[in-house]
Parts: sequence; structure tokens; C-alpha cells
Amino acid sequence: MMEESVVRVVRRRAKWGCAPAYEALARAMDDDARRFPGYLSAGLILPENPEGEYQLVERFRTETDMKRWHASAACLSWLEKIAAVAEGEPGYRLLHGLDVWFGPADVPVAKTPPRWRMTVLSWLAVFPTVVLLISFAAPLLKPFPFLLKTAVTTALGSLLMSYLVMPRLTRWLGWWLRSGNRC
Repeated sequence: MMEESVVRVVRRRAKWGCAPAYEALARAMDDDARRFPGYLSAGLILPENPEGEYQLVERFRTETDMKRWHASAACLSWLEKIAAVAEGEPGYRLLHGLDVWFGPADVPVAKTPPRWRMTVLSWLAVFPTVVLLISFAAPLLKPFPFLLKTAVTTALGSLLMSYLVMPRLTRWLGWWLRSGNRC
């Protein structure tokens, strides 16, 4: 069975007066991690106030890749450097499946993509999924009652969107979705 991509949120506070050093080390760690197999991306979410927590949102191809990075000499070295400018131990949270789409309430998004881009991306996912279901599933479901056909079709659509279509589209078009607010 193929492993799903995984997102890990790392939460930590910088020591008083060490925010610039913390941010520089977190970004340097990300630059180093980009060369690591299975590491897809990361984003540093700055705290809302100077005493707040930083949140590093890391994305890996698989949970195995994430564990391999976390146990690597390079990661351990970076964590040791960061410990000098951070308070306490980091907190970790793994997000899977739909958690990644909707995100936990306690992870604020620093900058959300423009709504029109999210709408276009959603349409690019929904349109081919619905066409596929109408073309292939609907004829097979023709003898069944309307509500059962609708339930099966929407269940299949949700599965395809969550596990096949949206993960690929957001990976392929993520650069466009999160690029500047240009039109």
C-alpha cells in the first residue's frame, strides 16, 4: 500500500531577543532539508506577537521520509543549533488526509491565497471528477433509486477529490496558488 504525503507542524517559541536568530536558523534548516529525499516543502508562520509561538509547517512525501529526516544527523544538528535560541522542546503535530485541507484551528495562516485562485483550483478539481463520474459511474447506477445513486456518486467524488485529485493539483499548482497577489 502506498503511503500518503504527510504534513508536520512544529511549534516553538524563540527566547526573548532571539527572534531574528531563530528565524534565520529555521530558514537555513529548511534550505538544507530541501536536498533531503522525500522533503517537499516548508513554511514558517511567524507569531502574532513577540511572545508567541513560531509554527513551521513541513511537508514530506511519506511519513517514512519525515521520520528519516527527523532522525538524520543534519536535522539533529539543526535542532541543536535552534535549541540555543529557543525556549523548551518543540511541539509536533502530524496532519493527514483532510486535516491538511482544512487545517487545525490553532494554526493561523499567515497569508491565504486569493479566493478567486482557490475557486479556480477547486473547479479544476471538481470538473474532471464530475465528468468522470457521469461518464462511467452513472450508467452503472442507472437502475438504482435517485438518492442511492446520488449517495454513491458523491461518496466516490469525495474519495477521488481527497485522495487523488486535490493532492496532485495542489502539488502541481501550489506555486501559482501561493504566488503573489498579482492577477
